[in-house]
Amino acid sequence: MSLYKNKYRIESSRLKKWDYSAPGHYFITICTKDRKCLFGNVTRGKMILSEMGKIAEQYWREIPDHFNHVKLDEFVVMPNHVHGIITIVEMSKLDVSTGINHDATKIGIIINQYKRICTIRIRASNPGISIWQTRYHDHIIRDEYELDQIRQYIINNPLNWNKSCL
Repeated sequence: MSLYKNKYRIESSRLKKWDYSAPGHYFITICTKDRKCLFGNVTRGKMILSEMGKIAEQYWREIPDHFNHVKLDEFVVMPNHVHGIITIVEMSKLDVSTGINHDATKIGIIINQYKRICTIRIRASNPGISIWQTRYHDHIIRDEYELDQIRQYIINNPLNWNKSCL
């Protein structure tokens, strides 16, 4: 921890010299506040989504609708977290057809938008509920082997739920 304006703060876990708008694959994990099981439960190795879980899944699927240089790979909504692979595809810095500055759409912005829209939608029927931890975990995927390993981890996450219980 370090001091900022005479207050302690947690250092960022992001790589300091990495451009998080750079093309590539990113493994993302977003946890619920206090790791509460808000999104459903796992029964016999299968994830059964609650209404909140269905919202989390719906808006994850819609990420590329809001960020046209993003593609989704494997993902799973679990009882108390979401795992997903986000792929940023290479585009020019300024897309002339849309006028979108792609430097402004880093992984952090994508995740914050996702969390924000899920929160708004979930709070429409659950006023005041706290849904997310303030941060998220990311891992920059470096090669195809690692990408395949992470895909399998995500696919098998419901099967391994009772073994790990994040």
